[in-house]
Amino acid sequence: MPGKRILVAVLAVTTVLSASVFAQDDGKNEIGVAFGRVLVSDQGKSMRRIADLIDVWFDSGAMPFAQWHFPFENMETFAANYPADFIAEGVDQTRGWFYTLHAISALVKEEVHAALKEAGYPADDRRYPGLAYRTCVSNGLVLDRNGNKMSKRLGNVVDPFVTIEQYGADATRWYLITNASPWESMKFDVEGIREVQRKFFGTLYNTYQFFALYANVDGFRFAEAYIPLEQRPEIDRWILSSLHSLINKVIQGFDDYEPTIAGRFIEDFVDGHLSNWYVRLCRRRFWKGEYEHDKLCAYQTLYECLLTIAGLMAPVSPFFADWLFGNLNTVTGQVQAGSIHHTDFPSSKPEYIDASLEERMQMAQDIASLVLSLRKKVNIKVRQPLQKVLIPVFNPGMQQQLRKVEDLIKSELNVKEIEYLTQTEGFIKKKVKPNFIALGKKLGAKMKAVSKALEGFTQNDIAKLEKEGHYTLSIDNEPLILQVNEVEISSEDIPGWMVANKGILTVALDITVTPELENEGNARELVNRIQKIRKDNGYELTDRILVKIAESSPLKDSITQFNQYICAEILADRVELVQEIVNGTEIEVNDVPLKVFVTKKA
Repeated sequence: MPGKRILVAVLAVTTVLSASVFAQDDGKNEIGVAFGRVLVSDQGKSMRRIADLIDVWFDSGAMPFAQWHFPFENMETFAANYPADFIAEGVDQTRGWFYTLHAISALVKEEVHAALKEAGYPADDRRYPGLAYRTCVSNGLVLDRNGNKMSKRLGNVVDPFVTIEQYGADATRWYLITNASPWESMKFDVEGIREVQRKFFGTLYNTYQFFALYANVDGFRFAEAYIPLEQRPEIDRWILSSLHSLINKVIQGFDDYEPTIAGRFIEDFVDGHLSNWYVRLCRRRFWKGEYEHDKLCAYQTLYECLLTIAGLMAPVSPFFADWLFGNLNTVTGQVQAGSIHHTDFPSSKPEYIDASLEERMQMAQDIASLVLSLRKKVNIKVRQPLQKVLIPVFNPGMQQQLRKVEDLIKSELNVKEIEYLTQTEGFIKKKVKPNFIALGKKLGAKMKAVSKALEGFTQNDIAKLEKEGHYTLSIDNEPLILQVNEVEISSEDIPGWMVANKGILTVALDITVTPELENEGNARELVNRIQKIRKDNGYELTDRILVKIAESSPLKDSITQFNQYICAEILADRVELVQEIVNGTEIEVNDVPLKVFVTKKA
């Protein structure tokens, strides 16, 4: 370029050198070196840098156009796919790729509009706003378990291929997605993958195995007509309502680029709703009775839940989801597709969602959790019946909701009755104190005054706070509104009772075990031991058995009083009390040694 002076940055072979090389093209190709070395070609000629050099990241920033060779071809494809829905790269690309993509798109916006219009495609700022992408997911770093950056020097690098080989791709992917949001740096620990294997995939696998076991016994193939929702029991309507609410939450999570939230919603449903509540409460429906309406409802409901879960988890765990789908659909043939990835993503049916039903079932679950924690605290097994649970209610609506699930709560907690209290003062004593974590930033210097005010709360004040969800204090002659979730409310135990609370729910459990209750508890424990013997002997689920028990057992009264119940539970025609058992099995029921003889009925 005659008459131009060109500034050249020169590179040594192994070292980047700061150099200024001035070359004046006056016909003699004279080169002046301010500092450094001049690179030469294989032919021995000096190599000169172009005068106007742009950051090489702009080459990558041209990707949206270069990938389709726009505007020279693929005009329809470009028009349909530009700008991109989202891009994902490491946080270190913020000033590189993320920036140059937008920068180039903004610079050539008018040219893009013109080219598209010339090709017959409508183009304006609304459709093509000069942006390369609508959403950016900036991935955080994967650190070691102690929060240090992985490096070969420190010896803390985790080989992803070894990890996938040992734990599987799906468990690894699920752990990475649900452990922390993609844009957060995460501490990687293989123990977390093991936890995912056990708690999520193990629970889902066991739920499928339970379904398959009994479906194969009864020959369920989903050949019968689909039973309308209104003709199914409430427990089925509840799990289907929860399932379709879950679909909405998962779709919202994915649409908001929050895969971590979506995955955790699926985990909570599988563990808290499907396995530990629905299947556990409905277990008897699958193995008791004839293959009729109620059992068919249970099969169709659980099948629908499993198939839908396979669809929801497919983007994160493609292999397990496809395995689950294949096992289900191969038998029923309901879906005309060879893979879960060839099906549409699940969609919610609004008519299936019953918010009121979900609310009262959640209260039932919370009450069950509280009471079971009290049983554990005083070491009373769930198989031991107890007489009563007291539940304070703050309004007729709450009591009405609880009455609708009262039988379910009693069955789950193994209690005889539930009593609702509208006035707890004089029976259940409560205390209130600030939730310092929730109130710290809000109150600041006023925290001490609020703490003192809460110390003076009467039982009526606490009841009002629980009932209305908030309470207005006067601090320094100014109103201050406290929310119920900004305080901690606890209850004092009562002689003969244990008390616990969670939010607005409070339960008081009568822990007195009468002789009648003890006899029934012994019968339930005996059933549990005989069921284990059935399993150890390899009996089929439908095999009927004969049982003999030594008559001298201290449990004779329990066995006699609950003989019919025991027989029904263990599929025995009768339980005989005999003088002596020669070839029997030694068992223990509530610390009482016992010898029983169990054989399959001919």
